[in-house]
Amino acid sequence: MKQILISLGFALVLFSCQNTTSTAPQVIGHQMTDDGESLDITGGNLENVQIWKDYVKAHNDRDLDAIKAMNVDTIKIWGPRGEYIEGTEAHIQFLSDWFAGASPVWNSKYFLANEYNNKKGDLMEWVTSGHELTMTIDSSEVKVSQVHDALIKDGKIVMFTVAEQARPAKTDE
Repeated sequence: MKQILISLGFALVLFSCQNTTSTAPQVIGHQMTDDGESLDITGGNLENVQIWKDYVKAHNDRDLDAIKAMNVDTIKIWGPRGEYIEGTEAHIQFLSDWFAGASPVWNSKYFLANEYNNKKGDLMEWVTSGHELTMTIDSSEVKVSQVHDALIKDGKIVMFTVAEQARPAKTDE
């Protein structure tokens, strides 16, 4: 009986040693530098997803004060049709005009947190998200699909890009 207990204890020790879990972050992709170096991208901080969700909600709510508070003063934005906006004041002006002219509403589909360390060792925290955007232009409803990539640092939006694809009009077929 003593021999069986010793064997069982030894087996448990071996089993527990083989089932250790790794604490290394899971690599989910690669960031390519301008000189072709590949940097590992890992899953990111989900708190940044909430920040970006709140940011999109502030846009849907037309809450320019909340948007302004979430931006860094030097925010940089690249829009889907070649727009480039630099600075919070320019961003707020752009949104004021756009909200009045197009009444955009985002219907969010997904949010992914990801991060990597750049060549200088700085942590780059991103949220990639997908949305269906509905706008009213000249009394007509226009729908597009958008993908946003947002860089977030210390809880603030530093920059983001928007890629967009027109959605075909529905037919009766």
